[in-house]
Order: sequence, then C-alpha cells, then structure tokens
Amino acid sequence: MDLLSCNSSLMLEKSLGFLWTKQAAILDNIANAETPNYREKIVTFEESLRGKLQQAARTQTPVKDVRRVLDSSPFAVTEQAVVTRMDENGVNVTVQSAEAIRNAYQLRYVMSSINSDLTLLRTAVRGQ
Repeated sequence: MDLLSCNSSLMLEKSLGFLWTKQAAILDNIANAETPNYREKIVTFEESLRGKLQQAARTQTPVKDVRRVLDSSPFAVTEQAVVTRMDENGVNVTVQSAEAIRNAYQLRYVMSSINSDLTLLRTAVRGQ
C-alpha cells in the first residue's frame, strides 16, 4: 500500500482543504456580520462529492479509484439566499461562532489522522 498516494490520504488532503476553506468562509461571515447586503458564505463538500460519485455511476464507469472524482475541486463556496435581517444581511454570529468551533475540532481530527499515517510511514521506513 502506498500511504502517500492512496485514496484515504487523498481524502484526508481534500478534507483538510475543505475545512480550511470553510474556516475562511466562516471568518469572513463573522467579519461582515454588520455589512449591509452581505450574504453568508457556505462551503459544501459532501453534497458535491456525492453528486460526482452518482454522476460517475450513471455513466457506467466503474469508480474503483476515488482519485478521478476528487481531481476536480469537490467543494464549492456559495452564498446563502436567505436574508434574516432588515439590512439584507444573512449572518447569524452565534451560529457562525458555533460552526467555527465545530470546524476547528474537525480540523484537529483530520490533522491527527494525517499525523497517524505519517507516523506509520516513518515506522515502515525505519524498519522498526
């Protein structure tokens, strides 16, 4: 098994990119909480990935390798259409703050998984 280019490592890499992008979007949302007409940014990953896998399945192409599906950016940044305030701003700071904390825990988990894979690789290289 090639730990550096296997599908699980690729998923961890894409997950890290997604979580980093999501954290930036959340921080933008909080920073613009008082900006009139600002629309909350939302970053999606699972929906895009599921859609790409379903599209590949519909074309009867066997999806043995997740790499083909993940080569294109599997996450997207969109603006929320819902407006919650009279100034046309759609940001709820409490919700965004809670999401930032949740995202930080997810980032920590992904980094821990990457560290675990690299520790396994280092052990294999040293032959211990």
